[in-house]
Amino acid sequence: MKNVLIYHKRQNALIGGDCYLPLALAAELQKSCNVTLVTNEGFDVVAASRMFGVAVDVSRLDIVRMSSDVFFQRTFKGLESIFTARKLKSLSRAADICISTLNIVDFGKPAHHFICILSNIEGKAFQDYARNVRTRTGLRRKARKLGTWIAENVVKPLFGIRPVRKIVADARERIYPTSRYVDKVLRGYFGSFNGAVFYPPTTFDFPASDAERDPLKVVCLGRIFPPKRVTEIISAVERARALSGKALTLDIAGDLPPSSYSDVIRDLAARNSWISLKGALYGDDKRRFLQSGTYAVHGQRDEAFGIAVTEYLKAGVVPVVPDAGGSCEVVDNPALAYHSVEDAARILARLVCDAPFREDMVRHCGMRARTFTCGAYMERQHALLAEITAPAPSRP
Repeated sequence: MKNVLIYHKRQNALIGGDCYLPLALAAELQKSCNVTLVTNEGFDVVAASRMFGVAVDVSRLDIVRMSSDVFFQRTFKGLESIFTARKLKSLSRAADICISTLNIVDFGKPAHHFICILSNIEGKAFQDYARNVRTRTGLRRKARKLGTWIAENVVKPLFGIRPVRKIVADARERIYPTSRYVDKVLRGYFGSFNGAVFYPPTTFDFPASDAERDPLKVVCLGRIFPPKRVTEIISAVERARALSGKALTLDIAGDLPPSSYSDVIRDLAARNSWISLKGALYGDDKRRFLQSGTYAVHGQRDEAFGIAVTEYLKAGVVPVVPDAGGSCEVVDNPALAYHSVEDAARILARLVCDAPFREDMVRHCGMRARTFTCGAYMERQHALLAEITAPAPSRP
């Protein structure tokens, strides 16, 4: 049996959508390979596999925890990637196949790299490029680029770690962008590479429901923090109420961690009776929540993919999405894509008031949802893993 090493580090204590991929890969690879999962203390594998319904045999899964108690990791955050790379290189010696489900890392040998978080691939210079952000002064832009160059081309090589750009340029490495949008960003920054787009797992499906759907309810699902632009979603629904003359409501489901941003959301909900905060929802509660609504407005513009948007589609909800990022690609219809809050409000008002347009969008979203069913994803994953684990061609 081949030995497979999978690396995935949780970014926070909450179990999020990025947990799907390492679990889904491990569950299938266990059928024919010995699998080691390298992760940190923040990833509760048992809880995550139970929550997402992924049949990982934990008794046969070798879990290696990256220590979070190393002094230099706690004191000098910049050394964490160096510590991680050195640990992965050590573990990879016994592996036939190495897989990173958290972007591009140096295993010391050719590997498979799934893009997870677009803004976390290289340094500040790449983050600015990926987000199309222009810093305030030319001097600051040069400083960011210099900092990234030093980290990648001086510090990493001192510790025997290849820069990200060198890994990407190596034809033996394989890169899997999350969407065509991410593929375009990576190629624009790094140049050509050996890889192909691979949509992440979207395994949360919805059974047929007889429950009545509220024709004026807009739903919003996901972690509530500034990049999700929940305040802009609220503004769009408020404006659509005025444009349509209809009593649209907005139900928001998601964890509200203590923060000034959460306080703003709570205050808006307290002052507007048409806004309702439902808290974090999972499993059947999440299914009932989504299937109770008719529309959704998605806010994040630079999202690498947009798993919540696939769940809107599969729940029978018509999502209105930004005209940038992966979520626009998921919906794949310019009639549902907005550039400004006013655009989003006009689309939402038209959906409410224009029955033929609404019916056309419902049909389109229903067809698009088939691409993201659990069955469709598993077919894509099975084909990819068959290619990854296939015996190397014999040399003449």
